Amino acid sequence: MSESIETNRRAREQALAAMDRVRIEPTSLVNYQSHGRIAVIGDQRAHEIAPRLNEKLNPIVLLTEGAEEPGAPVIPVGGRSIHIEGYLGAFRIQLGEQGRSNAESVAVDLILDLTPQPLMQKGMNPPGYFHSAGEEDALLPLFEEVAQMTGSFEKPRYFDYDPEICAHGRSGKTACSRCIDICPADAITGLAETIEVNNYLCQGGGACATVCPSGAIRYVYPSAKDTLQRLRKLLTVYREKGGRDPVVLFYAASDDSLPDTIQTNYLPVMVEELASVGLDVWISALAYGARQISLVDSGAMPETVATAMQEQLLTGREIVSALGYPEGVIRLTDHEALFEEVQSVMPEIEPAGFSGIGGKRQTIYLAIDHLFAQAQRPKPMATLTTGAPFGTVYIEAKACTLCLSCVGACPGKALLNGSEGIPQLRFIEANCLQCGICTRTCPEDAIWITPQLIFDSDHRKKPRTLHEEQPFLCTACGKPFATHSVIDKMRNKLKGHYMFQSERALKRLTLCDSCRVVDIVQDPEAIGGDLDGQIRQ
Repeated sequence: MSESIETNRRAREQALAAMDRVRIEPTSLVNYQSHGRIAVIGDQRAHEIAPRLNEKLNPIVLLTEGAEEPGAPVIPVGGRSIHIEGYLGAFRIQLGEQGRSNAESVAVDLILDLTPQPLMQKGMNPPGYFHSAGEEDALLPLFEEVAQMTGSFEKPRYFDYDPEICAHGRSGKTACSRCIDICPADAITGLAETIEVNNYLCQGGGACATVCPSGAIRYVYPSAKDTLQRLRKLLTVYREKGGRDPVVLFYAASDDSLPDTIQTNYLPVMVEELASVGLDVWISALAYGARQISLVDSGAMPETVATAMQEQLLTGREIVSALGYPEGVIRLTDHEALFEEVQSVMPEIEPAGFSGIGGKRQTIYLAIDHLFAQAQRPKPMATLTTGAPFGTVYIEAKACTLCLSCVGACPGKALLNGSEGIPQLRFIEANCLQCGICTRTCPEDAIWITPQLIFDSDHRKKPRTLHEEQPFLCTACGKPFATHSVIDKMRNKLKGHYMFQSERALKRLTLCDSCRVVDIVQDPEAIGGDLDGQIRQ
């Protein structure tokens, strides 16, 4: 073994030990209670298997085909549909369509599904649901597992949620639904303007936090702060002990086939699920001095999660490429590729020292700013693919009336009104989530968004004016109260209305609230109910 390989090996051992000593902030627990009531769903085989279950279990057979036989209680399905909801200790099986005379509901703690195709086909089925269409040998280990599922069980609460910065919806419009679309456990549902996560269905996949553009939903076991602290310690100690060319290797806890003989400069970091680490962690690890980020895919990711990971990878690669680094420094790989020679690596840079105690976007910007400062020939900005959570806003000045409905709807506070009473629409690019709620809210279709990322921090954070007008002054008292475009639009729209047929009524639109009230009181036609100035017959 060469001296450099041995040095890397010793440095890795000490670095991994130092990382493991970093304290992870605990989270709260979610409790399940199971009394052993189990539904065995299937044909005649269900009859045979139910009596063989552990004596702690109380089976009931939902018979899909065949005749009833003595033994466990039986409910004939009789061609009715089977719909399952719930989780360990709280499953509800609906037979037939609700409201029909033959509909029936069954409540159980566990489900053993022996049908040819699983009745539940989520990316992550809930705890307490088991399926097997195999032969006897395949059922034996399943029997043992089911037998252990009685009593009280606990799991970590994996997420935290801040509705204040959630981009799901505003003003009755739905914008971002990324977490809902990606959740393989169907644990997230949308409400009017926020989301709701079912703690009992959530199994810690973490993809929801990875795709969230604002950081409203956060992975908390471990938190991004703890993960970054562990990574910084790992890379710092590895470097201090003489290790060279560190490659951070993320792999899922369920991946029990990770090769034992990986290269000595590979630093393996186990995470609950591969999708629980995203752009903020990848970019930060590069800023901490990693030469490459390798995400080891065992092929177990649900399809929706794998698609979202590819989208995140694309955004990450577009950013590092625009910074002037090889785009392949963030890669999704398999086990076999771990033995291949690393092609794309970061140049050696001065490691960053930020801690990651801020929000998700703040962490990403800190990492990008550090990489930008270290880059040799970066571009001024990255042009990103649609769906990226960074970007800009454009305004069609002729169409915009500065009603500012977009300002009130913007969840990231990227759109601002003017200062000192000036009708003005301003924009802070660093805050833009590219959620599209502004485009859905604008009554004039005057606004559109484009994904990009400006690297200059001052430019990114500085408010810039998108559109402004001189204020319209009340024609009676001179008080500013609207914009010229708003007044012109109102007059054009209302001049054909029966209430604004008289010149005085139409001119009333040019008055501020106070003067408008005074004019109405002084107008005999308005006070008399004849607002259109016409003599009623």
